[in-house]
Amino acid sequence: MVRTRVGYTGGKTKDPTYRSLGDHTEAVQVDFDPSRITYGKLLDLFWKEHDPTESPWRVQYMNALFFADDRQREEAERSRAAVEKRLGKRVETRILPLSTFHRAEDYHQKYALRAEPLLLRELEDAYPDPKGFTDSTAAARLNGYLAGHGSGRQLAGEIDRLGLSPRAAERLRKTVAEWDDRKGRGKGPHDACPAGEAPSR
Repeated sequence: MVRTRVGYTGGKTKDPTYRSLGDHTEAVQVDFDPSRITYGKLLDLFWKEHDPTESPWRVQYMNALFFADDRQREEAERSRAAVEKRLGKRVETRILPLSTFHRAEDYHQKYALRAEPLLLRELEDAYPDPKGFTDSTAAARLNGYLAGHGSGRQLAGEIDRLGLSPRAAERLRKTVAEWDDRKGRGKGPHDACPAGEAPSR
């Protein structure tokens, strides 16, 4: 992922906030490099990361995919049909046009990274402006690894580019190794890219 940010979209309420969301849905905005990961691969990850048959009890928590153009809409609809066929159940996840995306408050950004003081401090030192921190590729990558996305093998291939001190790098390696052990990923490659965000609920 190039960058991720959490926020609110899909509604018409002006200037939504976490405490006053109106008719918006909590969402994750993902910027990606199509030369490294395809939209189709992102769709595969999206369907695996939630229960698409679950009906929302509030629009705030609705399962939805917001498309940016007709090509994305068509590909998303094809992927939804394939998931529905595979599951043999109606898929409740909505596919909707992207409207204005409103960034969530700074304290909601990079949820997993905020739970790791050493790593958080180093990223905030490198990106003292909250917007720069949120938009940082390194912060998105770290947040994804800390949330359990990506493997130790992947991390080994990029850890030197993340700009971490030796102490912070070791802390990250240890956390990712723990995730690998929990998920049984330690013995082979795992090609999923870090997803970027935990829910900000």
